[in-house]
Amino acid sequence: MVGLDVTLLRPSWLLALLPLALTGWWLMKRLGTLGAWREAARPELLQALTELGWVETRVNRRPLLASLLVVLIIILALAGPAIERRDSLSYRNLDGVLLLVDVSESVTEDRRWPELLTMAQVAIASLGSRPGGLIVYAGDSYTATDLTADHVQLGQTVSLIDGETVPNPGSRPERALNMASDVLRSAGILAGDVVLFTDGAGLGPASLAAAEDLARQDIRLSIVPLNDEPPELISHAKVGGGHVFATDQTDALVAWLRDDARTQLERQDYPLLFWRDYGRFLLFPALVPLLILFRRQAA
Repeated sequence: MVGLDVTLLRPSWLLALLPLALTGWWLMKRLGTLGAWREAARPELLQALTELGWVETRVNRRPLLASLLVVLIIILALAGPAIERRDSLSYRNLDGVLLLVDVSESVTEDRRWPELLTMAQVAIASLGSRPGGLIVYAGDSYTATDLTADHVQLGQTVSLIDGETVPNPGSRPERALNMASDVLRSAGILAGDVVLFTDGAGLGPASLAAAEDLARQDIRLSIVPLNDEPPELISHAKVGGGHVFATDQTDALVAWLRDDARTQLERQDYPLLFWRDYGRFLLFPALVPLLILFRRQAA
């Protein structure tokens, strides 16, 4: 059974446990004593009243323990016990990822084409709970797979693409980037990623403008080049707020898509969207000890 990783959203409330413990200790110590009556009443009178059964000598700690338990549960609830909920599909629109693969002839006939596909598979494997999608392009762009949480199906689609996937000759990356912008905008993505797999052909002012449009949507553009890093690739990644990853930088790509994406959302004041606060649900168990306080005492 996998353990739950519980985090306290408001741990400062736990400081209230110390005064609660001191108060509970003081009350337990005084419980069952006559307190100031020992000084106000004559000893022989108290002894007589005790013998007549008019002075309660039995100590009933249940009401006090119940009260302390209620306060304890309330403090724990206020501390905000929470469980990470990034795996919940109801929050799949947080940070989707689109893979844009150039399937033009200059790319698919290159001897390093399998390495480019391997990097695409690595990117898919690093998505975790993030939805992924695939856009292929050459002279025009097409959506091969819409945003989906089915990464197995997405990986299978990537393995099937080749030079005949797109019938339009040429290389128009700006069309793929614009399509990615439209897809992520319509999906309501808060802060996603676009990863462009290309040899750099067709990159220019139009694609640079598309990268700027993605950046305005808080969508990072990263590039996996087929060859070395030409200047236009670096400039596009810089404008898009991403990085250029060589085909042998698998670990860096995984960290970028898996860990740095989380940091990106946290910088945008979305950290609470990662957690489900269960504190309020603790208030229901707090009602159970309260029943002891309302229990009628036998005559």
